[in-house]
Amino acid sequence: MGRAKSPTKASPQSLTHRANHALTQLQSLVPSASSASDEESPITIIRLSAPIISSASSSETPSAARTSDISNTSLPPSGPTPSSLEADLLHYKELFSKLRFSYVEQVTKEKFIRAIVGDPPLIVTPQENAELEDSNKVAKAELKALKNEVADMVKDLEARGRELAKRYERVKTETVRLGELPGRVEGLEREIARLKEEQQVGEGSRAELNLPLAKTLQLVGEKKRQMQELDRQLEQLRNQAPRKRKEVERLQGEVAGLEQKRGNAMAAAKEAKRRREDKGARNGVDELEARGRWYRGSEAVLRGLLGIQG
Repeated sequence: MGRAKSPTKASPQSLTHRANHALTQLQSLVPSASSASDEESPITIIRLSAPIISSASSSETPSAARTSDISNTSLPPSGPTPSSLEADLLHYKELFSKLRFSYVEQVTKEKFIRAIVGDPPLIVTPQENAELEDSNKVAKAELKALKNEVADMVKDLEARGRELAKRYERVKTETVRLGELPGRVEGLEREIARLKEEQQVGEGSRAELNLPLAKTLQLVGEKKRQMQELDRQLEQLRNQAPRKRKEVERLQGEVAGLEQKRGNAMAAAKEAKRRREDKGARNGVDELEARGRWYRGSEAVLRGLLGIQG
């Protein structure tokens, strides 16, 4: 069987080129503010709101002015917002319902008057009213079904609009990140080059990094054995620590006693020196000094008799 080929790694230059190419393609899809026009751009919320803004700015007569509290608020200088467009939509829905009611009322009055003053007058039988009522019920049911269908379509469109808005925001964020990507790639390339240089310098000073697998495993085994030996010695020292601690405490007590004796001896020596200095001028040799000379002479005689070399 042939040996499988290892996947080729992409070079840092190719990664940078691909990132720049993707950024250029993404920027070409986003229309610029200076070149975008109403004829070239697709239908957007801004274009849909143009009749609302124009009608609001061109209304001059008091009858055309809106009287609701929502309509009294002026449009923001930066353009329409989703909240303002929703308020305008609600206002136009109210106006349309009032206009429809007025239209139906006017048409009904006109038909009623024409039926009365006509020659001959229009006479409607109860049978015709019943048939008309039945047909109205059917029409109302169809109208209600159509309204429900339109409401479902509106909900679907609103959900799609919100999803598209979220996707647009994500695309804007990713565009910004993609614009930062070439600089980050260059920084990473410099960091990789620096690490490679450090690795080459380190390989020259440490030959252990260039060992083959077998010798590396052998070296690892030796290091593990050394670690186990150090752990064993450390455990022994931990076991000996309490006994050594007690011995240290005992020696500290002995040292304290010796320190006290040393202090007493130094005090006695100072006192003897002072007494010798005081009596030396009058009696010549102090009693303690004479006793010391006698002891040294006795020691010399005993060493001579015993043959001990001092």
